[in-house]
Amino acid sequence: MPNLPDDWHSWRAQEDLERYDERFRRLAEAGRNPHGEADLVASYAPSAVLDAGCGTGRVAIELARRGIAVLGVDADPDMIAAARGKAPELEWVTADLADLDRPERFDVVVLAGNVVPYVAPAQRGRAVAACVAHLVPGGRLVAGFRLRPSWPTPDDYDDWCAAAGAVPEDRFATWERDPYAGGDYVVAVHRRDQNVFEKRACGPPTAR
Repeated sequence: MPNLPDDWHSWRAQEDLERYDERFRRLAEAGRNPHGEADLVASYAPSAVLDAGCGTGRVAIELARRGIAVLGVDADPDMIAAARGKAPELEWVTADLADLDRPERFDVVVLAGNVVPYVAPAQRGRAVAACVAHLVPGGRLVAGFRLRPSWPTPDDYDDWCAAAGAVPEDRFATWERDPYAGGDYVVAVHRRDQNVFEKRACGPPTAR
């Protein structure tokens, strides 16, 4: 699993995948909503979604249950295996986001569960750019992640999105759209800029 930072390896070494999924089952049994990410993504009425950094597939499976076409991608083959075991009818791909190159284009790309900070620091800009490149013009990139020392800030993330041709649309404190006013968690929504897309389409080819 190349290009994953020490923070990710530390988390993965102590996280049992069955226990990870059980946490969300307990939330549902307690009457709490475990599908805030899917609710926000579905509110944009997408026909196709890329779950980038899909983990064990919780968000992708819920989106598919709602009738949305979904592709799940993760760099961890164990997580992809767990996702495939739960929903073998869906497509799951083991890939590094910074190198992702699929033929499909999506209405929404979602990065849930600290995907951005768990990309190696030197690869974060490339990973965000790859996600934006897989959007249709006007499509949305939706990312939620915690804010910790040495992890990306919202401004860092905005800069990577801007460099990739995605403009900010919303910033929330939760997946339920609570307003962002600082705090230790952010959900950022960006749109692939139509004007940038048209300029790049008309300009000279660029190296990828």
